[in-house]
Amino acid sequence: MPEIQDIFRSYGDEYLSRTNQPNHVWKAVRAIQNCRTAALGGHADACDECGFTKVSYNSCRNRHCPKCQALTKERWVMAREAELLPVPYFHVVFTLPEELNRLVLHNRGVMFNLLFSASSETLKKLTLDGKYLGAEAGFTSILHTWGSNLTFHPHVHMIIPGGGLTGDGQWRNSRKKFFIPVKVMSKLFRGIFMCALQKMRHDLEGLDDDGVWRTTANTLYSKDWYVYCKRPFKTCRSVLQYLGRYTHRVAISNHRILSIHDDKVSFKWRDYKHGATEKVMTLAADEFMRRFLLHILPTGFTKIRHYGFLAPATKRKKLQLCKKHTGAETISVAKLSAVDLMMKLTGRDISLCPSCGAGHFTTVSGLPPPIAA
Repeated sequence: MPEIQDIFRSYGDEYLSRTNQPNHVWKAVRAIQNCRTAALGGHADACDECGFTKVSYNSCRNRHCPKCQALTKERWVMAREAELLPVPYFHVVFTLPEELNRLVLHNRGVMFNLLFSASSETLKKLTLDGKYLGAEAGFTSILHTWGSNLTFHPHVHMIIPGGGLTGDGQWRNSRKKFFIPVKVMSKLFRGIFMCALQKMRHDLEGLDDDGVWRTTANTLYSKDWYVYCKRPFKTCRSVLQYLGRYTHRVAISNHRILSIHDDKVSFKWRDYKHGATEKVMTLAADEFMRRFLLHILPTGFTKIRHYGFLAPATKRKKLQLCKKHTGAETISVAKLSAVDLMMKLTGRDISLCPSCGAGHFTTVSGLPPPIAA
């Protein structure tokens, strides 16, 4: 089946040569092109019974490479299992209006950080309000920048336990059928975001002109900002399955690529404006790469963040309190090797020799990357 790697190996060099891409985009493209090829080196494994030998090449481990996310995602999700509470969980989505897309594209790191801070501040303020919860919530926020058809669509997904810690360290459950009214979240989110944007606008490319700011502000204040809250998950265990679909996803996965033909790429997508109907889109290879590269994050940017009683600085103490009050099960999560993890996930022993079916592979030699000429 065709893959993202095939597209960038066929067309990526020529595209990069005539477009002005920042260094972190170049690095991501090179990583995708070279992933699990001789360019990154590897190792040779031999069966301890029959001597059958196989060569395995190294992964690039770039977070934008669809080949490299599966085991990383599973390890992350397994670590979250120890943090689960036996309460309903909610899924909330905060989305920036499309009128901000151009500004975000020209100021990515700053604007993504503002999206995180405004959405988290919204949730913190409302959950502390006794009208809604009156306690400190804990939540995980995950940045996505794409729509199903690879267009630019910055938004954050939040996974939130239904309850929180009161000022005296007690647990308080949220309402069962809904967390906080979305209209309330939408208005507060808009207000917090726009207030912060006004303060920093003179430092942003494209927003320092007073006339442009007034027009932009009037447009953004005149519309409702999209905030969505799904029904709570049936069980806390189902949260883990759901998290795995969002945390380490790249803009488009390999299984959605249908064909690469005549310099065009065809892929599956869902039209959510028309009932999530599955459709096929065909783009010129250049346009496909342009859209894909819109979603390469700046180097070192943190796309998964934790807040409230799940914030790293206080999680150890506060999460223990939450578990105590909710009667959560104590779970120890062991660090598994790739072989053990694959066995756990698939029931298949990837170290077993396919030739004799009895022996197991052991590494016999390393294969360094070729020396550049």
